[in-house]
Parts: sequence; C-alpha cells; structure tokens
Amino acid sequence: MDDVAFARLAPLLRDPATTAILTDFDGTLAAIVTDPEKAVALPAVPGVLARLAEHYAAVAVVSGRPVTFLARHLSGAGPSLRLFGVYGLEWMEDGVVRGAPEAEPWLAPAADVVAAARREAPPGVGVEAKGAALAIHWRRAPEAGSWAQAFAEDWAGRTGMLLQPGRRALELRPPLLIDKGQVVEAVAGACSAACFAGDDAGDLPAFAALDRLARRGLDVVKLAVADEESPGELVAAADVVVAGPAEAVALLDALATAAAAGAGN
Repeated sequence: MDDVAFARLAPLLRDPATTAILTDFDGTLAAIVTDPEKAVALPAVPGVLARLAEHYAAVAVVSGRPVTFLARHLSGAGPSLRLFGVYGLEWMEDGVVRGAPEAEPWLAPAADVVAAARREAPPGVGVEAKGAALAIHWRRAPEAGSWAQAFAEDWAGRTGMLLQPGRRALELRPPLLIDKGQVVEAVAGACSAACFAGDDAGDLPAFAALDRLARRGLDVVKLAVADEESPGELVAAADVVVAGPAEAVALLDALATAAAAGAGN
C-alpha cells in the first residue's frame, strides 16, 4: 500500500463517527471481468466493509448494478452496510428493495429496449436488464462496440432515455435527476467528512457531489481506482489515485484498522 495515498486519507480519521465512506462496486471492489455476470468482490471486501461500518457514521456501496446483485455479493458485510443500485434508482431498506417512484414509468420502455437488444445484438454482446435501466456490454466482442453505440443512440432517441458511457459498455437510464452524486449528498450531507471511491465515468457525479459538500465545509476525499481504461477526467478530479481494486481494498482495510486503533485510545 502507498503510504502517501494513505496519508491523504487523514481527514477521514479525524472523527469516524461523523464520516461517510462510499464506494462503487465494479472496478473498485471487484475486478473488471469479461462476463459482467461473473464479477465478484475481492475476498477481503465483505470483512473490510463490515469493519468500516463498526466505526463510521455511514458505509455505502453505490453502483450501477441492481441492488439485489449487490446484496447477494456483499451479504457478508452485515446489516449496517447501505446498498444503492442502478445509480440510486433503487436501494435496500430493512432487507427490502425500494425503488424511486419516478422511475416506474420507465420500466416498460427499458423492457422494450432490452428485448430489442437481445434480438439484434451480435454474438458475444451482453444485455443486462436493470428494471428502469439496462446495460449493453461488448467486452467479449470488442468489434461490436460500434453496433452498440449506434443501437443505444437510436433507442435513446426513440425513448428519451439517457446514455451513460461505461467500460466497454453503454447504459440507458431514465432522464431523472437521480445519480450517484445525489446519493452521496443524501448519505453524507450531515457528516463532517466523506469519501467516494470509483473507477468510471458514472462516478464523476459522485466526485462532483463531494466538491459541493466541500464548499459547505466538509472534508472530502475523492479516490480514483484507475487502470488503462479509466477516463482521464476521473483521474484528474481525484485527490488520491490507486491502481486497481486490490490497492483500493488495501487502502480501505488500512482505514478500518486505523479507525479501530483510534477508537481504542
């Protein structure tokens, strides 16, 4: 672990009881894999998140994945971990999946796009249904990227859905004022400090939310989990940059250890 990177997390250790730790899932807690359905959190992740939740005011995973996916993969982190899926369109509350009511009118259009994509997609292209949203993945078929872009743009025009670029993927989402940034502000707005860790363009609204919270007086840390596919604007906006999920999880583990040591003093 980079000692310089850890030193930059110092604002998160001043008062863990009033500090929020938020993170993405894919590319941050889990390695990017060829088949997104086979993505799993690194083995240490549930334990690290559980340890963080013992000392921090809020610990949350905010992902483009459905919240049921997150719950299945992070069940070992315990009930204190907060889960937000589909960029905040849904969340887990007392073991029950809740959804934003304003997303309901978009369930049918999203289902129509999913059906069309599954009919028309070239071999190797994955189509992931997410309720009121969907994702098209072409990591297994790199040559299909241009097809995916054209298909997504066409259906965005037909439905009014928004395009969200990803890592060899595109998502179509409802045109609602709900994103990772809104979740960050809702979770961390009453805190003294906050961190968000992410790896992709979908995490830029979370970084922007931290900037807004900083202007209100919060101590914030924007953690980019970078590799050769990471967007340059994410890395440029970050306070701390680490190389891949293994380094990110090691940093969070060190943060949990330091918070526990501080609580024992």
